[in-house]
Amino acid sequence: MGLAKIVGRFKMTTAKHLNEIRGTPGAAVWQRNYYEHIVRNPRELGIIRDYIRTNPARWAADPENDG
Repeated sequence: MGLAKIVGRFKMTTAKHLNEIRGTPGAAVWQRNYYEHIVRNPRELGIIRDYIRTNPARWAADPENDG
């Protein structure tokens, strides 16, 4: 099974479960696509970790955030 199928199934399963919990059947949970990148060295890994760690703080200012 390829990475795209694995990610697709993960997104489908978690979205369904989350929507059951929230009582919002069919509501969008995930962005349509994902970005994959090969981490080539410790410096890149640090940059990616920092992005993940600080991303929630930037959520309100994100022009793609509908909520």
